[in-house]
Amino acid sequence: MTDVAIHPESLKEIVSTALGEKAKRVVVALGEVTVVVDAGDYLAAMQILRDAPGCRFESLIDLCGVDYSTYMDTVWEGARFCVVSHLLSVSLNQRVRVKVFCPDDGLPLVASVTGLWAGANWFEREAFDLYGIVFDGHNDLRRILTDYGFVGHPFRKDFPLSGHVEMRYDAERQRVVYEPVSIEPREITPRIIREDKYGGGLH
Repeated sequence: MTDVAIHPESLKEIVSTALGEKAKRVVVALGEVTVVVDAGDYLAAMQILRDAPGCRFESLIDLCGVDYSTYMDTVWEGARFCVVSHLLSVSLNQRVRVKVFCPDDGLPLVASVTGLWAGANWFEREAFDLYGIVFDGHNDLRRILTDYGFVGHPFRKDFPLSGHVEMRYDAERQRVVYEPVSIEPREITPRIIREDKYGGGLH
């Protein structure tokens, strides 16, 4: 294990060389390296990042979904759903972020990386539950935070603030029951104005 972290520009070159044409884009912003790959190359690219000698990202420390449909209050031209992973190399003291966009907004689908990092299991279930992103090859893809009877995916930006159904305990039936939401939704979120270069311009 090395104590000295590699310079982000040097890591960018190492990752770019290792991935070759599988990297659509490799950028450095705010001192961090981000790789964008196509959904078709995602699993192979992740295996390279785990196994290549200069990469050795043996730990997946986070994986989440993103809904870009209203990104930064502007019209977003690309695919709506994205899976973002953060990888750590303990042995080489370096980190990288990987982004893959789901090619079909109607059925967001990417490969599962549970075969590479077992720790991706619950992360992928969470992204499925909250965003509806399907991970092909996951052997137990089911909801993890919401209830089995939950309707929709609550982190999608078009999901109503009040939800679709509400649950309560029915004393007569002695069980939990689901009923349509009985409150009128209202917009209470203040408009957020960001500076032009907020977030370093990374998309």
